[in-house]
Amino acid sequence: MMTNTNSVTPLHAPRKLKVATVSLAGCFGCHMSFLDIDERLLQLLELIEFDRSPLTDIKTVGRCDIGLIEGGLCNTENVHVLREFRANCKTLVAVGACAINGGLPAQRNSLDIGNILTSVYGSRVGMSSDSAIPNDPELPLILNQVHPIHEVVHVDYYLPGCPPSADAFWVFLNDLMAGRTPQLGHDLMHYD
Repeated sequence: MMTNTNSVTPLHAPRKLKVATVSLAGCFGCHMSFLDIDERLLQLLELIEFDRSPLTDIKTVGRCDIGLIEGGLCNTENVHVLREFRANCKTLVAVGACAINGGLPAQRNSLDIGNILTSVYGSRVGMSSDSAIPNDPELPLILNQVHPIHEVVHVDYYLPGCPPSADAFWVFLNDLMAGRTPQLGHDLMHYD
């Protein structure tokens, strides 16, 4: 009986999980905090493969196991990106205050969007007399209110914080990858 000595891949090698990330209306602070896991990122790359993410510069999302999404919904493009992202993610995680409750961008919710646009683009001191509210078909339509993502799609998990700390990301992702429900202690909650 002959055996193949050239094969080094086990028959049941564990598959790397595909992880994708996206940012909607927010400050990108959650992504920066995620990157703050520093050298642990190399350990993480032993277990995962990034799809759409600033780390890969891939602009479209393929099918993935875990989708991390930061930011709320301020415009129609945000809604489109969110729905497409949800459709491709087996597990969707709302990351940070903006994704979970609208965060800082939602402070405009008590204001009239028409008055804001007129004030910013038409009547501020120093504006030229021919300035106008931008009206280009390439610009996404602004929503009347900023919405958290769970108002539009199903969210599987929430990773709170503003932003969540690097340690919170680390614990959360390790729990998820191990098949456990993520458990973050009080010491991992972070709001700046």
